[in-house]
Amino acid sequence: MRDMLLIALFAFLGAAGAGLLGALALRALRHRSLVVSLTIVPTVAVIAMLAGTLAVAWAMFLSRHDLFVVTTVVAMAAVVSLATALLLGRWVAARSNALTLAARSFGDGGSFPAPGAAEAGDPAEFTALTRELAATSEKLAASRDRERALESSRRELVAWISHDLRTPLAGLRAMSEALEDGMVEDTGRCLRQIRTEVERLNAMVGDLFELSRIHAGSLALTTHQVSLTELVEEALAGADPLARQNGVRLVGDAVAAVPVEVDPHEMTRVLGNLLVNAIRRTPADGTVAVHARTAEEDEKVVLSVTDGCGGIPEEDLPRVFDTGWRGTHARTPPGAGLGLAIVRGIVEAHQGTAAVRNVTGGCCFELTLPRALPSAETG
Repeated sequence: MRDMLLIALFAFLGAAGAGLLGALALRALRHRSLVVSLTIVPTVAVIAMLAGTLAVAWAMFLSRHDLFVVTTVVAMAAVVSLATALLLGRWVAARSNALTLAARSFGDGGSFPAPGAAEAGDPAEFTALTRELAATSEKLAASRDRERALESSRRELVAWISHDLRTPLAGLRAMSEALEDGMVEDTGRCLRQIRTEVERLNAMVGDLFELSRIHAGSLALTTHQVSLTELVEEALAGADPLARQNGVRLVGDAVAAVPVEVDPHEMTRVLGNLLVNAIRRTPADGTVAVHARTAEEDEKVVLSVTDGCGGIPEEDLPRVFDTGWRGTHARTPPGAGLGLAIVRGIVEAHQGTAAVRNVTGGCCFELTLPRALPSAETG
């Protein structure tokens, strides 16, 4: 028993010394290639085994023949272990380099392919890393698409705003010069035209400011529990003069008194934008209808505005709520194309959604809003 304890002690001391040297080597070479680290590990194991064997042999006074046999066995094991470690290290390094090149490619604007059959034999860590890189590549591609769409929308908006600002400014300049030169006989009419153009410019600037607050996430809402009937009646009253001027009939008698938790001022603006847009696109003797329905299963309220514009081309439907979109020139109303973008921004700020679809003879804009909470209804 005493001899076995001594053998274990000497073997441990020899192996511990080799292990300590190996740990120091790994620390010193930790910034080198992974192949070096994978080679050091089996080397340390073999040297630890050899050191323990030599320590036991020296303590037990083995014969030279026995010591040579043991050393030869350990050396052969060392050769096989090192060869295996080198092969494994080269494979791991090659796979790591492939992942690095692929990650660099999608970082520079390319795409990282999803893991396929070629990666079926990879270790679990490499497989997980490949999947994460592929998912990141898809997110980056989607982000680039959104960035390109936003940049395109921004350029269109700048072009349209520049055009729409140039027209009233040119008119104001012409009228002011005419007044200055005394070329205007009816100065009252000219001043009224100037005021109309100024109000138009003021409305455009207000829309731009509102849209900038929405995009910046700084739109502050002061919500109250109100009835849909009140909101619709106020919006219809505001749009009635324009409807009479254009010969369009407004219908809003199918709106139930459903309570919603909204900012009354902002939602009145939303309905006003939709009604003005619908009236301007509906021919004379047409009808613009407002309707509301509830969806009890998901506690939502769907508020719709239907016009008689003749419909929107299917390819344009996804762009209706984009900033600056105004459709074809023949159907473009006055303004900078910001009204529907503001509508979507305000509705989404209320945790709702805005959508549009074609119906017979026109199109239907639908606003989905959450109903007021039961506590709010009773309180």
